[in-house]
Amino acid sequence: MITPAILGTAIAWQSSGAFHWHYFLLVLLGAALINGGTNLVNDYFDRSTDDINVEYVAPFTGGSRMIQQGLIAPSRVLGAGMLCFAAAAAMGAYLVWATWASGPMILILGAIGVFCGFFYTTPPLKLGYRWPAEAIVGLNCGILVTLGAYWIQVQAFSWQSLESWVPVIASIPLGILIAAVLWVNEIPDYVADKAVGKNHMVVILGKERAAKGYAVLLIAAYICIALMVIPGEIPLLALLGLLAFPLAFRAMRIAVKNYADSPSLAPANAMTPMIYLATGLLMSVGFLIAGVL
Repeated sequence: MITPAILGTAIAWQSSGAFHWHYFLLVLLGAALINGGTNLVNDYFDRSTDDINVEYVAPFTGGSRMIQQGLIAPSRVLGAGMLCFAAAAAMGAYLVWATWASGPMILILGAIGVFCGFFYTTPPLKLGYRWPAEAIVGLNCGILVTLGAYWIQVQAFSWQSLESWVPVIASIPLGILIAAVLWVNEIPDYVADKAVGKNHMVVILGKERAAKGYAVLLIAAYICIALMVIPGEIPLLALLGLLAFPLAFRAMRIAVKNYADSPSLAPANAMTPMIYLATGLLMSVGFLIAGVL
C-alpha cells in the first residue's frame, strides 16, 4: 500500500511541484492502517480456511497463523483489526475536513478502501470469496491509493484533462502486480480455499491454468508500462519500471514449473511483492527525475 502512495505523490510533484509532507505521511499511515486492518480482520473471519490449510507457504499464504498457533486469541485479533480501521477513519476524517473546499474525493476513495478492506472476508459480503477478489485488491492497492495520494497533494481533478488521469493510468501496472501477489499466494491455498467455497480465480481455473494466468498478469503489467508513455502526458522516464521485468520473468518460470509443489513455488511467492515494490519505486524515480529535468 505504501508503494502506490509514493507513486501518486511523485506524479503530483512532477506535474505541479506540489508536495505537502504532513499529507504524504498521513496518506502513508492511513493506507498502512487499512492494509493492517484488512489482514487482521481477514485472519479472524477466514480462520476456518486457515485451520484446514496444510499447504500454506509461510509467511506469504495461509494467514498469519497467529490464531492457529495460539499466540493471540481470535477476539483480540478482531479487536486489533477494528482499531486499525478506526485509526484510519480518524485520519481520513481529518484529511476530508482539511481538503473539503476542494471536493469530496478523499472521502469517496477512503470510504471505498475501508469498505472493501473490512468486507473482504467479513459476512455477509465476503468479497474475497468471489471471483473478482483479485480485481478488488488491484483496484484498492493500486489505482485508488495512487489517485488518493496524487489528489491530496494537488487537490484538483478534471474529468476532461488527460493530465488528471495520469495517476490512474500510471497505477494500472501496480494494480495488476498487486493482483498477481494475491493470485500467486492463492495457488498453495487452492485445496483449503476450494473446500470452504472461496471461489476466486485460482479455484475457478485450477492450479495449472492459474499459474499460466499469473504469468499473463505479470506480462500485462509491463506491456502497460511500455504503452502508457505513448500519449505523451507520462514521461519516458517512467519506463524505468521495466527494469524489474527480469525478476518478474524469473518468478513466472518458477510458478509455471512448480505450481503443484508449494515449497518449490515459495520463491515466486516471495519474489512477487518485491516485483511490485521495485516496479512502483522505479516508476516513482522516473517521475521524480522528469520533474527535476
